[in-house]
Amino acid sequence: MRLMVEAGFHMVFVGIETPSADGLAECNKKQNEGRDLVADVKRLERAGLHVQGGFILGFDSDTPSIFQRQIDFIQSSGVVMAMVGLLQAIPGTGLYDRLCREGRITEKLSTGDNVDGTTNIVPLGSAEALRAAYRDLLRRLYAPKPYYQRVRTFLRNYRAPHLKPRVDIGFIWEQGTAFARSIVRLGIIGKERVQYWKLLIWTLFRRPDAISYAVTFAIYGYHFRKICELHIE
Repeated sequence: MRLMVEAGFHMVFVGIETPSADGLAECNKKQNEGRDLVADVKRLERAGLHVQGGFILGFDSDTPSIFQRQIDFIQSSGVVMAMVGLLQAIPGTGLYDRLCREGRITEKLSTGDNVDGTTNIVPLGSAEALRAAYRDLLRRLYAPKPYYQRVRTFLRNYRAPHLKPRVDIGFIWEQGTAFARSIVRLGIIGKERVQYWKLLIWTLFRRPDAISYAVTFAIYGYHFRKICELHIE
């Protein structure tokens, strides 16, 4: 991790998948079993790496509690960019072959852009209930209050690498322009304006060295919510 940061890496994608031990066993994710995954994420953050997390719902072993467990995990670990999707069966895999034998594969394989809750797997329970719970999870994850709470959790853990800052007038101008636009869009007219200002004030007092991250994640959050609203509502 230290060498990655020194080489300029600042973000990693981690396939966390699920906090459920049964789910991890079902997808043969042995490297994630028997670990404190929240502590592992925070260890990456303390090393100077921002974790993008991949999460999956819809395993046969999932119970109704998995939706809240996923939310609790994402919130407590500070995974700001949580990519949650429903399980898909890819042709050529053991999962696909098994579900074909069970008659649980639909004709169409969903793309990665399945925020609306589509999947090519016929679940054991109600498909509509699964889609509804999935959409509700995304609404809750990317609502302003929980999203900004995750940003603060990340900033508490994150330790920025000591790298030579970039000195470029054009870059500085772009950053300043983006900040000004965020003040107008998020801090004045946006429904998240209270959370936006609370984050900036908190960061200025607690982590002034990370103010650029706070602004960047605030802007990200706006776009994440727009995507969720586009596909879910």
